[in-house]
Amino acid sequence: MSETSHQPIHVIGGGLAGSEACWQIARAGVPVVLHEMRPQRMTDAHKSEGLAELVCSNSFRSDDAANNAVGLLHEEMRRAGSLIMAQGDLAKLPAGGALAVDRDQFSAGVTQALEAEPLVTIDRGEVAGLPPEAWDSVIVATGPLTSPALSEAILTLTGETSLAFFDAIAPVIHRDSIDMTVAWMQSRYDKAGPGGTGADYVNCPMTKPQYEAFIDALLAGDKTVFKEWESNTPYFDGCLPVEVMAERGRETLRFGPMKPVGLDDPRTGRWPYAVVQLRQDNQLGTLWNMVGFQTKLKHGEQSRIFRMIPGLENAEFARLGGLHRNTYLNSPKLLDGALRLRAAPRLRFAGQITGCEGYVESAAIGLLAGRFAAAERLGRTLSAPPVTTAFGALLGHITGGHLVAETEAEREAMRGARSFQPMNVNFGLFPDIEAPSADADGKRIKGKDRGFARKRALSARALTDIGTWLAAANGQ
Repeated sequence: MSETSHQPIHVIGGGLAGSEACWQIARAGVPVVLHEMRPQRMTDAHKSEGLAELVCSNSFRSDDAANNAVGLLHEEMRRAGSLIMAQGDLAKLPAGGALAVDRDQFSAGVTQALEAEPLVTIDRGEVAGLPPEAWDSVIVATGPLTSPALSEAILTLTGETSLAFFDAIAPVIHRDSIDMTVAWMQSRYDKAGPGGTGADYVNCPMTKPQYEAFIDALLAGDKTVFKEWESNTPYFDGCLPVEVMAERGRETLRFGPMKPVGLDDPRTGRWPYAVVQLRQDNQLGTLWNMVGFQTKLKHGEQSRIFRMIPGLENAEFARLGGLHRNTYLNSPKLLDGALRLRAAPRLRFAGQITGCEGYVESAAIGLLAGRFAAAERLGRTLSAPPVTTAFGALLGHITGGHLVAETEAEREAMRGARSFQPMNVNFGLFPDIEAPSADADGKRIKGKDRGFARKRALSARALTDIGTWLAAANGQ
C-alpha cells in the first residue's frame, strides 16, 4: 500500500459493486482494503475466485444512451471513470444493441486492475458478522450472496425480519450442438450494437403447436422444492424463472423473452409464432446462453424440456440453470441519502444488497458509495447526483430520497409504508420532462415518436446534469 496519512476504508465483497467502490476510492487518493471471502468460502453460484465474477447473464443490457435508461447509466459511469465499464468495453462481445462481455476476460481484467493499484489491498477471507469497531468507514457490498453470518448480524442491528428473495440462473449451451439448419443468426430488427453486426443472436423458432407443447412441459416439469425456511421468500420480478412466467399465463413468455417481433425466419420470410434466443457467452463464441431462461427446473428436466426447442434437440449444456437465495435491505427505511446505515453510520451499503437489480446498477451504486466514502475521509462534502440523472434516479429509488414530503417525519412514514422491491434503472424513476412537440425541421412529432422524443430529452438532460455534477465533484 502506498504511503498515505489516511486510514484505509474497508470494502466487504469483491463483486461488481465492491470492485467499483474500491477503484473510485483509490482514484481519490485514499487507501482501501478489499475483503473477499472467496476462495476460502465459496457461494452456491460462484465458480472462481476472480473479482467481479458474473454469476448469471453475461449482458450489461442496452448500450443505447439516447433511448434507454440503462444505456444512459452506462454513459454516466464511463464519464465517471468506471472500472466496470472500462473492462466491460474491453471484453465486449457481439450482442445486437446490448453490451455483452466475455465473463472470464471481464473478471480477469477487473482483478488485474485492482491488484495493480498501489492503494488497494486485497484480503482473502470472510468477514463473519459485523466488521470490527476499529474500522470506522466500511462499505458492505456483499451482493445477493451475503454470507449467513453477516446477514444475521445485519438483521440484528437493523431490527428487520427478512432480507431475502430468490434469483435464478439461465443455462449455457455449446454452440456446435445447435442445429443451424433450423436456427438462424439475427438481432431483433437487425440492430447492431457494441462490436455487433446485426446478426448477433441465435434464434430458435416455434410454431403455435410447438409453443403450446413447450408451455405444457414447463408447467408439468419437476421443479426445485424449497426448504421450509425458504417457503416465504419472494421472487424478484426482473429475474423470474421461465416456468414461473408460464404459470402467470400461457402467452406471458410469447410477450416476454420468447417474443418473435423483428425476427424473420429465413425459411418462411415471416416472424415465427415464438422464438428462443441465445446470446454469445464467451469471446471464442463456443458458449451461448439462453436469453431470459432462468429456471428452477431440476437438471434432468431442463435437459429434456429445453431439447424440445427446435434447433436444440441435441443441445449440450455447459451449465444448467439454477436457483439461489439473494439478500437485499429495505433500503428506503434503513439507509440515508449517502448510503449510510442509519443505525450505524460507519457502515455504507452498495450493490444488489441495497435493492438495485442488475450488474450495471450494482456497479453504479458501488461507484457512488466509493465516492461518498472517499469524500468523507478527505473531509469534503459530496452532494448526491441530481435526480434528473441515471445515478440520481437510481439512488433516489434506493434511499427514498425522491419521496415528496414536507418534513423528515412525513418522509419516514412514507418509507415505512412503501413496499420496497429491487428494480432496474428505468425512465419511470426520472422526474418527468415535456417531450418536444416538433423536430429540428419543425415537423410535428406525434404518436409513438413522441415517446421516443421524450426518452431522448430525458437522456440529454441527464448527460448535461451529470457533467455539471462530476465537474463539481472533481473540484473543477
